[in-house]
Amino acid sequence: MISPTVSPDFSNLLSTIDAKNLLHRLNELQSQKTNPTEHSINLEEDASLKKLSLQWQYLANNYLIHSAKEIIEPIKVCEFIQNSLTDLNLQNELSFESIERALTDWLIDLFNHLFISKQVILVRSTGEPEYFPAQSNQPARIEFAHGFFASALHEISHFCMAGERRRQLPDFGYWYAPDGRSAAQQQAFERVEVKPQAIECLFTLACGRPFQVSQDNLFADFDTSGSTFAQDVYQQVQTYITKPDTLPSDAKTLLQALLTICAVS
Repeated sequence: MISPTVSPDFSNLLSTIDAKNLLHRLNELQSQKTNPTEHSINLEEDASLKKLSLQWQYLANNYLIHSAKEIIEPIKVCEFIQNSLTDLNLQNELSFESIERALTDWLIDLFNHLFISKQVILVRSTGEPEYFPAQSNQPARIEFAHGFFASALHEISHFCMAGERRRQLPDFGYWYAPDGRSAAQQQAFERVEVKPQAIECLFTLACGRPFQVSQDNLFADFDTSGSTFAQDVYQQVQTYITKPDTLPSDAKTLLQALLTICAVS
């Protein structure tokens, strides 16, 4: 009989105070950077980031309204903010689906702005996720599954974990065993997923969304009750929060931007 693994509560990992403290530490780390190609997070000096911040405020507030299923008119915005929303192609009557799609478009724009010097773009896919390395004059592509916001964060996390060598390989050089894998394959899967999913968790919480680990084993025919995967991810998130200098460089950049725009501003 397969026993479900009880997942720890990830929602308590990043309180408002924790988010502010983490952002403060990331800002300190940024001030110590010497690499001119790394993006600096400053809403006052970066007009594109300022615009993205205004877009997020509008979309996130309407997202919360729809999530709570409250009958409230969509939030009215002044002309200045309205001008920043023209790129989002929102319908006049906002639906949960249109807001979710717009939030995903927003994430694509944010990532592509932050990492323009890395020669990589985030791309919505209609199928399964896949990473394509840069070729000739074409940038690398991170394609995330079915246009889902959560999938985008997951694939970005793998990009952040991959070093320069792996970024030159399709799918970062990983061989993927589909759901239905053996116990040994599942253990190998979980070992390599701890840090990427911990980074994904931080991105997700910074966006004010709930996070759940993905063991990707719905059709496992072995007992999974002994797995410590969720606890391992939880502990790794705690480590990253207390020691943000141990985060990969690109993860620091995106997390700093998400905390600045989504959690603290």
